[in-house]
Amino acid sequence: MHRIALDAMGGDGAPRVIIEGALSAVREWPNQFKVLLVGVPESLRSELPSDIPGGIEVVPATEVVEPHESPVRAIRRKPDSSIVVGLGLLQQGAADAFISAGSTGAVMAASRLFLGMVPGVERPTVGTMFPTAGSPVLVVDAGANIETRPYQLLQFAHLGSVYMRDMLALETPRVGLLNVGKEASKGDTRTVATHRLLQEDEELNFVGNIEGDTILEGSCDVLVCDGFVGNVLLKFYESVAGFISGVLESHLDPETYGAGLKEVYRTVDYAEYGGAPLLGVNGVSIICHGGSSARAIKNAIQTAVTCVESGMVADLASELGPTSRTARVWRKIRRR
Repeated sequence: MHRIALDAMGGDGAPRVIIEGALSAVREWPNQFKVLLVGVPESLRSELPSDIPGGIEVVPATEVVEPHESPVRAIRRKPDSSIVVGLGLLQQGAADAFISAGSTGAVMAASRLFLGMVPGVERPTVGTMFPTAGSPVLVVDAGANIETRPYQLLQFAHLGSVYMRDMLALETPRVGLLNVGKEASKGDTRTVATHRLLQEDEELNFVGNIEGDTILEGSCDVLVCDGFVGNVLLKFYESVAGFISGVLESHLDPETYGAGLKEVYRTVDYAEYGGAPLLGVNGVSIICHGGSSARAIKNAIQTAVTCVESGMVADLASELGPTSRTARVWRKIRRR
């Protein structure tokens, strides 16, 4: 049975919302996994039912990393925080995946420290699913790296491709590069150089530049960009989704269109995908939105289980490791 370590102290609604999501998950998918709720025992017991389901186990942690704290300093000064303890379980083999809606910076820093990187990968990237008119698109990077080099963006494309193969069974995921125009010459120097690398890489199914107005058409499966642009895009999308749902609710009769409105909101709601994997670290580490609902936490648990069952980390190591064909191509690129 898979063991999912869940940071019960991270997020705006912690621990109540996190516990609700965990309880919902073990009820909907009984006997499929065990959720290890990591947090301050007194806080957790006040929110847990008197009869705790068998799929839930409390793991004590006496400290909490606050959002305003320096990520690196916090994980060093708070060794018994829920983030450090949870990732420690994963590092020690006592858990198979880790999930947190807490400080993104702290989760990233601790994941790199405790899990290390998949050999051959320079930087981790946050992969976030966006709903589209077709199948969802994975945006890499959605906030982990503000400044990146073309070579690193090429790695993000490979990380995203492996993830989409494992999660959605896409044999050859279409990779697009977010840009201001479709022509290869568009964009700044870094974007033009990235386009060239993606186009020359025969291991990728590169479909060219993708403009902002075609993202939701489902024009690619993996959308590559730096973390600055990706995070702006993510937050704008989330705000637009809520705005559209609000406008529809205010203009349509809920008694007549209630079921349709719920379906529209479900289609555009980020909670359907729950969490974003930190791709490139040597373990399954899932980052959730700080404002995650219980449903988002429940779905993040399912995402973590799927990552474990698919062997995603081993697949990343196989495709991107030092002895892989992809790595040999990269070494030639870097010697130019």
